Amino acid sequence: MLGTMAPRLLDDEAAYLALQARDARFDGRFFVGVTSTRIYCRPVCKVRPPMRKNCRFFANAALAEQHGFRPCLRCRPEQAPGLSLMDSSQALACRAATMLGQAAHEGLDPALPALAQRLGVTDRHLRRIFKQVHGVSPLAYLRTQRLLLAKQLLTDTAIPVTEVALATGYASLRRFNASFVEHYRMSPSALRKAGASTDGDEAPPEHLLRLAWRPPYDVDAMLGFFARRAVPGIETVDGMTLRRTLAVQHRGQSLAGWITLRFRPDRHELSLSVAPALLPALGLLLDRVRQAFDLDADPSLIDPLLADIGKGSRAGLPGLRLLGGLDGFEIAARVILGQQVTVAAARTLTLRLVDRFGKPIPTPYADLSRLFPSARTIADASAESIGTLGIVRQRVAALQALAAALADGQIELHRSAPVQATLDALRALPGIGDWSAQLIAMRALAWPDAWPATDIGVLNALREHTGGERNAKLAEAHAERWRPWRAYAVMKLWQQLEP
Repeated sequence: MLGTMAPRLLDDEAAYLALQARDARFDGRFFVGVTSTRIYCRPVCKVRPPMRKNCRFFANAALAEQHGFRPCLRCRPEQAPGLSLMDSSQALACRAATMLGQAAHEGLDPALPALAQRLGVTDRHLRRIFKQVHGVSPLAYLRTQRLLLAKQLLTDTAIPVTEVALATGYASLRRFNASFVEHYRMSPSALRKAGASTDGDEAPPEHLLRLAWRPPYDVDAMLGFFARRAVPGIETVDGMTLRRTLAVQHRGQSLAGWITLRFRPDRHELSLSVAPALLPALGLLLDRVRQAFDLDADPSLIDPLLADIGKGSRAGLPGLRLLGGLDGFEIAARVILGQQVTVAAARTLTLRLVDRFGKPIPTPYADLSRLFPSARTIADASAESIGTLGIVRQRVAALQALAAALADGQIELHRSAPVQATLDALRALPGIGDWSAQLIAMRALAWPDAWPATDIGVLNALREHTGGERNAKLAEAHAERWRPWRAYAVMKLWQQLEP
């Protein structure tokens, strides 16, 4: 049964060997249903492996649940990494799954006809392709994403059950309870009690959520990128911990607070804790964190294709990820401020923008005191007030045009947004060329094949392949071998130039 959602990388016998070895590289790439208990687990589950004759293998959690299995309370399938945008053999079904997953985490109830329209296909065609690729219907997939999110919130937080139901898109507590009992054979309150007593080897503090990744993961490279670009007042990196302030729009409300992220390489996990004010948007934050730190990437597909980049110490460690972010406007604004200047100069300009327009916010951390300014704030500011910060006129115009487009809903910057349409819309704005548009797509849309052809760092790193010159056309031709992971190649080329 394995292989309906991703390329068929394993047969059932190989999957059982991975289960016996608790191989974290396959975490999230398949789930095992145990017929004797009717429970499904991740391949890294710490319980004694079941007998082979009792195992049924599934390519995704929704398929396991459709066959009557409920999630394990110990290995927590809701913590498993997902599948990246290029894992599916059908890009349409993959995009639809991403959009449904995002809707589930935001507590929305998307209509399939509207979803199909956004994808440019008919409702019937979407259902057919989705079923063919993922093995389940779109509604079944959405239901599983909702229930797994609810399971995580019930286990890891003290959010009241009623609020969990609303946060996961259920119109009433009665419907939520009925769906939970039907698919998981226990009530939400019973799962909360059971989860508290079976949550792994250590009891996490209240409101601490854990998200897994597939190893290898170059944690030092990821944190190094953030540390060198950290803007005082809104973000800080300390060892394996990153903290920052954040404002989000959730169900018509503006919520603001802070989040703390701690890398746990020994467990292949990222721990997330948030300010109480952000708890209503936990589902949305979980989705953004997965994107920002590229937790769903599969290095076994990416690293071999990029093996020819760098030699010796310049090759870098395996598991390099895309550098993302938690807010689309902030990512795009910092790309614009970084046009034709160094990383240090871009950080200085960003700091000035935050100090001038960022809203003060109280936090328990002395080095976190402001929010990054919103798109509406920048769109409504006078060009003169922004220009006094040392930002040249062309970039002020680009920044305000982008802010207005985002504030008015003309452009969306998240991983469910259509790539080509977004690139076209960005390039139509004043002061935003292909280099800026590609970087925004790479970081805000998590597009794995983005290629900023004129990036000076990329051109410098590829000089040995372009006759010693900075030749964008020759560099782009050389990069064809790295499709569909050219954005990861960019990260690896940048890494060679980092101190």
